[in-house]
Amino acid sequence: MLLKPITILLLFSLLSANCSNLFVFMGFEVNQKYIATELCENRDKPEMHCNGKCYLMKKLKQAQDKEQKQERQSQKTQIQDALIVKPLVFKQYSFAEVKFHIPFSTGIPQNIKNSIFHPPQLN
Repeated sequence: MLLKPITILLLFSLLSANCSNLFVFMGFEVNQKYIATELCENRDKPEMHCNGKCYLMKKLKQAQDKEQKQERQSQKTQIQDALIVKPLVFKQYSFAEVKFHIPFSTGIPQNIKNSIFHPPQLN
């Protein structure tokens, strides 16, 4: 039920992000008469036949600069995301004291944890 409007909205937002120049052209065509009479830098010089094209070029340049700025920002973000390294965490391990005991039969110190029973050797 809501899937179709959401799909249209997402498609429109995706296209609008990539087609900013198209929207500038459309806005110029719709408002060309107003732009030529009120906003044009050369409205006092009708012999130039500018008809608001100077305003159009200025807006296109602004849109292009904005797009390049967003592209640089996204590249910067991607580089920062790629360079993020997890911080090193040093853990302190304590080793239990190694206790030695000297059996009466051999007289050689042995580690209790790693000792394996060996029968006494006869010479």
